Amino acid sequence: MRQFFILALAVLVVGCTDRDDDVDAVNIRIKNTSNIAFDEVQVADAEEVHKNVSSGDYSGYFEYETAYQYAFIQIRSGEETFTLQPIDFVGETPLPIGFYTYELDITEEGNVNLNFRIDY
Repeated sequence: MRQFFILALAVLVVGCTDRDDDVDAVNIRIKNTSNIAFDEVQVADAEEVHKNVSSGDYSGYFEYETAYQYAFIQIRSGEETFTLQPIDFVGETPLPIGFYTYELDITEEGNVNLNFRIDY
């Protein structure tokens, strides 16, 4: 019985780690708040794209070397492409290491709205 207790305690200690214990980059995911499915979402000039984000769903987190509260976003949905093009980042501070969500919506006019959220 004592060995079982020690083993259970060891599993519990090793298994209970906080997700940001080993974080060494900015991590961003996408939440699709629109009514259409996103086939691909390109954020800034990242090599990886967030794929197949259904309406109401989240993508996985991707690491970024440098990111801001807003970014160039290009969304592909079927044959349509929607773009958010910031003018510049003058006065903006790069995000610190952590986890963030870009909540993305498409307006009736076809504009991309970005709502930035810090994930705790």
